[in-house]
Amino acid sequence: MSAVSYSECTARERVAHLADAGSFHEWLPPAERLTSPHLAQLGVPSAFDDGVVIGRATLGGRPVFLAAQEGAFLGGGVGEVHGAKLVGLLRRALRERPDAVLLLADSGGVRLHEANAGLIAVSEVMRAVLDVRAAGIPVVVLVGSANGCFGGMGLVARCTDHVVMSDIGRLAMSGPEVIESSHGVEEFDARDRALVWRTTGGKHRWLTGDCDALVEDTVADFRAAALAALDARVPVTLAALEAEHALLRRRQALLEATPVPAGEDDAVTLWRRLGVAEAARVSDLDVDEVRGLRAV
Repeated sequence: MSAVSYSECTARERVAHLADAGSFHEWLPPAERLTSPHLAQLGVPSAFDDGVVIGRATLGGRPVFLAAQEGAFLGGGVGEVHGAKLVGLLRRALRERPDAVLLLADSGGVRLHEANAGLIAVSEVMRAVLDVRAAGIPVVVLVGSANGCFGGMGLVARCTDHVVMSDIGRLAMSGPEVIESSHGVEEFDARDRALVWRTTGGKHRWLTGDCDALVEDTVADFRAAALAALDARVPVTLAALEAEHALLRRRQALLEATPVPAGEDDAVTLWRRLGVAEAARVSDLDVDEVRGLRAV
């Protein structure tokens, strides 16, 4: 199992590898044929689980709830039914009080086919996440898939207690293609894979303090990080929110202090100004080496 790539697994394979063997019980499985009515109206093929797997399991012998998005179906996009399954999982957690809720994110954001229904679904997921956290149940998000964690799911991820990422994982509000479409290729070239990973990838999020654990792209590493995060409760308080705002203001001030040097992008400049040694070499360093560079 240790050599199995997390990014190359399907949603169900990730759940099977992360949970204790044979412990996962799925709710609303494909046999229930719970599909999106909006996709059918548009003539778009549906999935019988609407692109998300939910259920309960044990992790290291401890009870947990899990939700895993299937990025191969519409890019893991969140629609009305997809979002309702996530909200239902979180609300059930309030009743049954597992030791943690794990969200295995693999999503480009809201499913555009469902427009407002998807946006409302994401807002309901965010509220449910905060309710679960307020009840003292940690919510942990794992990001290491091909689609990354963008749009509404990027917002959901930053509402959780603990974020685990691999170098392959990407996390942001707006995806590269969205930025390019809105502001032009001169602002952000979505085809520049190195640029995309420097500005949204796991190494960047680790160095800027936006993720709590940086791991290798193996299911064993993600499982170990999930186990370590089972007690990662972060109180939802005004003081914590103000500290987060202060961190963002500091980051913006560091970039605005002086112009970004010619030939260097914002990510490398920010790393250097955060005190990261050998900032220009970060992209070439191994995960173990990057873990020791964080100065925030």
